[in-house]
Amino acid sequence: AMCDYLLAHTTIGPPRPGRHTPSYVVVHEILFGMSTAVTPSALATQLLDLGVEPGGVLVVHSSYRAIRPVEGGPQGVIDALLEAVGPHGTIVMPSWPGDDDNPFDPNAASSPDLGAIADTFWRQPGAVRTDHPFTFAALGPEARRITSDPLPIPPHRLESAIGRAWELDAQILLLGVGHDSNTTIHLAEVLGGAPYRVPKHITHLVDGHPVRIEYGENDHCCQRFTLADGWLRERGLQREGPVGHGHARLIRSRDVIDVVVEQVRRDPVIFLHRLGSGCGGRVAKVSLGSSSTGRRLMVASAAPVTMLVAPGPTEVV
Repeated sequence: AMCDYLLAHTTIGPPRPGRHTPSYVVVHEILFGMSTAVTPSALATQLLDLGVEPGGVLVVHSSYRAIRPVEGGPQGVIDALLEAVGPHGTIVMPSWPGDDDNPFDPNAASSPDLGAIADTFWRQPGAVRTDHPFTFAALGPEARRITSDPLPIPPHRLESAIGRAWELDAQILLLGVGHDSNTTIHLAEVLGGAPYRVPKHITHLVDGHPVRIEYGENDHCCQRFTLADGWLRERGLQREGPVGHGHARLIRSRDVIDVVVEQVRRDPVIFLHRLGSGCGGRVAKVSLGSSSTGRRLMVASAAPVTMLVAPGPTEVV
């Protein structure tokens, strides 16, 4: 099965000259050493063969469990990422603690949902972390530019770490995870005019005092973000292949924005589950119908959802 998997992914590429281990050696390690930890150098080779650009900006969403074992654990993965992008490249990872009721603590661990690699990354010497609850960390020459914006409300907007990465023509690496972990799609929802917001709050220091800030966020379970796989694949915009003992996707941030904005403008609620389907928990669901005034949206959610509807024949019930 693993042989079939590797043969199906042509992005492994031919051996390349240079100091990195040739690709066929990496494949051999995976085929015949499934219980053997992959070295950071071999992992860096896989990343370069996948298409990671030295000197570029790389936004990483990851699951160590999905690609392990790697020599050095999560730190070994970070070492491989740094080797792949080189000294002129910048790595960006989500880093929020997930505590909405207390001011952001720059020494707080990342939310467990973000994984061990992300929580190890922000602790790297020289890493810069945004100083607000919607935290990203960055390491490299563009780190300050990416993390310098003040508190973004809503969190998914151009004046944010993920927006700055888009401006810098970043690549996005989904390492052992799918597009349901791809924060850039939330930015595309906003840019495409997605009409839903879930009431949220965070606690932020203002003049040294904790202040509760309420806002609306385009938040949901994100399961249907996996639709982006098909959209990007059919246009040849997504590279895929083995990294470590798992699977990785590599796409450009600008391609994600362009493709997803197009889809959201065509169907503004494409990422919401229809009533009676989809996941439970943190989810917004919609039912589409017709009425005498035109399109009707019925919204049900684990939390109240506000539909920001432009003037026109749309009824919200």
